[in-house]
Amino acid sequence: MFKNLLSYSCIGIALLQSCSPSNQDGNKDAISADQEATISPEQLDKLGITNADHLSTASKRALKWPNIGNEWFIEFSGLQPLKGDLAYEEGVVRRDPSAMIFENGKYYVWYSKSVGPTDGFAGDIDKNKVFPWDRCDIWYATSEDGWTWKEEGMAVGRGEPGAYDDRSVFTVEIMKHEDKYYLTYQTVKSPYTVRVKNQIGLAWADSPNGPWTKSEEPILSPADNGIWKGEEQDRFAVEKKGDFDSHKVHDPCIIPYNGKFYLYYKGEQMGEEITFGGRQIRHGVAIADNPKGPYIKSEFNPISNSGHEICVWPYNGGIASLITTDGPEKNTIQWAPDGINFEIMSSIQGAPHAIGLNRTADSEKEPTEILRWGLSHIYNSYDYQSIMRFSSARKTTHKAKGE
Repeated sequence: MFKNLLSYSCIGIALLQSCSPSNQDGNKDAISADQEATISPEQLDKLGITNADHLSTASKRALKWPNIGNEWFIEFSGLQPLKGDLAYEEGVVRRDPSAMIFENGKYYVWYSKSVGPTDGFAGDIDKNKVFPWDRCDIWYATSEDGWTWKEEGMAVGRGEPGAYDDRSVFTVEIMKHEDKYYLTYQTVKSPYTVRVKNQIGLAWADSPNGPWTKSEEPILSPADNGIWKGEEQDRFAVEKKGDFDSHKVHDPCIIPYNGKFYLYYKGEQMGEEITFGGRQIRHGVAIADNPKGPYIKSEFNPISNSGHEICVWPYNGGIASLITTDGPEKNTIQWAPDGINFEIMSSIQGAPHAIGLNRTADSEKEPTEILRWGLSHIYNSYDYQSIMRFSSARKTTHKAKGE
């Protein structure tokens, strides 16, 4: 079934056709004569289309939708607070949980941690904290049941002054491969200005408890082909925007795939714009033969038209991706048979932010099994965030009360 989906992109078709000129007779040339001949009475009945000779632009889009059923459709519940050391703590930021792995009879999770309020860019950026994820270190916690957590301590700290990671290390993800453990995360070098170019670092260990060895240099950096306009700290002023990731590379996640290592990440472009789908955010992938790199960006980047935090998992020989928050294809689950060419599989609502997947789940049981429960974060206030637990369920029918 999935191979047949490669010729479709529901949202892409919708966007292209919605921007096309139309006329009073329904713009008949939008569907070819061959396509019209294959429209069945069953299709018309299912879609509630009155007359195949008078198709609206919306009906033409609907007739091109893939017949994928609802096996990819889910609904999320409200977030629930955790117990123990990961319960909300005033004055402390805990956010962006990694995926969870199960080792030594307990779950492990890593996350960004900082203390104190956020001051923004108006004050002294050498002393202040400009974002909640500024001046962070990476900590970790363990739990036997996924509800009550014990904070174990710092895993990876900021680098020495002058290092590429001396200001903040944050938004971490975990990968286990051949009895070794790898943490990949964002980094910022001082000073933290609005034009600073975030990078991606890596650390590895023989145990989930560490000690961790950090890469001496970033494993991924933004594209170096944009040009700022002027000298003022204005991230929207550019002479040339450059690639989709010319400003920042964020939210890294490494997946072992087809004998290689696929590093999925969020790209932010210099001069980022607000489009009809929100912020101009897209995802990319860089591929390596070894977990430590070197990672080479795919020639097909960007591989999404939308998204924010990376949330990817293997399924049915390919890679699935939950796309949220920003862009015209936000709030969709997508799937790529080759890990690169993603197609929309379902439209969803209410997805939590910064999902930390449960990597112990049987991701082949069904497309969304890995989303049954996991971790997220919530803004208790702008200054302070805490880690929460989410759950989801497949939604296949809808009935009235008592029906």
